[in-house]
Amino acid sequence: METITQQIKQNRDFCKSPFGEQREPSDQQKHLPQPPLSKPARSDKRIALSRDFREVLTQPDFLTILQQRASQRFYQDRPMTLEQLAFLLWATQGVKALRGNHYATLRTVPSGGARHAFETYLAVRLVEGLEPGVYHYLPLEHALEPVGPLEDPAGQIIAAMHGQKWAGGCAVAFLYSFVPYRAEWRYGTSAHRVALIDAGHVGQNLYLACEAIGCGACAVAAIDQPVADRLCQLDGQEEFILYAAAVGLSDPEKNQAGNQQLYAGTIAESDAIAPLEK
Repeated sequence: METITQQIKQNRDFCKSPFGEQREPSDQQKHLPQPPLSKPARSDKRIALSRDFREVLTQPDFLTILQQRASQRFYQDRPMTLEQLAFLLWATQGVKALRGNHYATLRTVPSGGARHAFETYLAVRLVEGLEPGVYHYLPLEHALEPVGPLEDPAGQIIAAMHGQKWAGGCAVAFLYSFVPYRAEWRYGTSAHRVALIDAGHVGQNLYLACEAIGCGACAVAAIDQPVADRLCQLDGQEEFILYAAAVGLSDPEKNQAGNQQLYAGTIAESDAIAPLEK
């Protein structure tokens, strides 16, 4: 019991800001070379992605997007379009500009020190124009590169999501890796707390972007670390999966029925809070 209590205290302390404390100089302060702004491509193969999202947006009203945003675990069993996927990738890690002499990227999500220490991998099951497989997003090019095939997309996604069977029905699983040194170079021992905050920015943009194009998402913290890392061919030390989300075409009735079955007897729905007026 004492060990659990100590661990809880350590975890609470980790959540507190360390920036007022005396710290060792970071590698940036030591004038050591900056790590790359994004992970280099592994191959010469590219799948170009569109930047024209006018035909993709189905809900332009931001108040409605906020009001309707919810975790969706059950989806239509038909493919997303490549254009929808391109929008979600741009909305969560898209590069808008470069700062300085390739010092930093300005993206569609905020990041402490503009480090953007994440990479985006996709476990694709149902996306038009893409074979089932794992893909890596190249934000500086706004393109995808193939990582490897998936012989059992639904089963492999479920395994990466720690056995959560509902995840196997998604069209694509977003798997966000953390490249620690990209943040450590600037923030040293404080980098990891900052990165976890940044992960929240990415996840919320994914939720809102999905709602804007008629898709649903459900973010997942419960991943099987070794399985998820192997799926994306990561070493598990210098890069590892930190966060994940299942995404598919929205089906409100199917999602409501699925949630009722999934949480039967544990949640009492209430409409006591009225929607906001436009």
